[in-house]
Amino acid sequence: MDQAHFTETRFSRKKRRTEIIAKCFFGGMAAAMVIPLILIVAYVVVQGAPSLSWDFLTTNPRLGGIRGGIWSALVGTIYIVVISLCVSAPIGVLSAVYLNEYAKDNVFTRIVNLAVVNLAGVPSIVHGLFGLGAFVYAAGMGKSILSASLTLAIMTLPVIIASTKEALSAVPLSFREACWNVGATRWQTIWRIVLPNSISGILTGVILQVSRTAGETAPVMLTGVATFKALESNGLFLYNPFKDQCMALSMHLYYIATQANNAAHSLPYAIATVLLGVVLVVNATAIGVRAYLRSRKKW
Repeated sequence: MDQAHFTETRFSRKKRRTEIIAKCFFGGMAAAMVIPLILIVAYVVVQGAPSLSWDFLTTNPRLGGIRGGIWSALVGTIYIVVISLCVSAPIGVLSAVYLNEYAKDNVFTRIVNLAVVNLAGVPSIVHGLFGLGAFVYAAGMGKSILSASLTLAIMTLPVIIASTKEALSAVPLSFREACWNVGATRWQTIWRIVLPNSISGILTGVILQVSRTAGETAPVMLTGVATFKALESNGLFLYNPFKDQCMALSMHLYYIATQANNAAHSLPYAIATVLLGVVLVVNATAIGVRAYLRSRKKW
């Protein structure tokens, strides 16, 4: 056979060059996003390294927060994240189940879906003002961990609802129809088939919720987080969620970085490093659970 038939033509060379250019361009865009992030994290960790130690993690702040560790702020952050998650996750998932599986497509549901999308973009300070009026004053809870947690739960509900709806919609309709054809009720289909096959997508919304909750400052500053609170004990039960204000890593970082005098240069960077570590640990755990659940899928 004539070897000329296998010779690369000018058209094929042009296509190959275009493919290489496109690959380099998109790779450069990815690098432009990832490399600055890595540099920022590395800079924060290096700057905070002089203050990082086991005592820094396990002792309470002293002298207005410029001395001692961050234990009470770390525990306060855990309180807020866990309580807000316990409130927002069940409500968000059940709301999404209703909107996706039960609600009819009419004007009311379209308005609700539009409201959910719009609420996801509302600035956090607006949610903080809502929590201040609704929970602190109207509900009589005062500035407390519960008020701050409920405010953050309201703020993160739209993200959980939207991500859960997407996960539920991704389950093929044929799965539902097969269950209905053998006599299963709608709830049995949702409980046995739809939710197990969408749990990995639902966890995506929970991951986003945890990350956002741990890093928010404005809403908790208005509703239940103190700039500094002197505590003697170092246990896990430092606060009464129904009555006490608490310290939180995000608020502690803001105060040390902007208002504290005579604080060590490395202190705000060390607090930021711990906050990043908490978010990464929680996210890594949730991602691991999600990957395990995805590996069990049969489709």
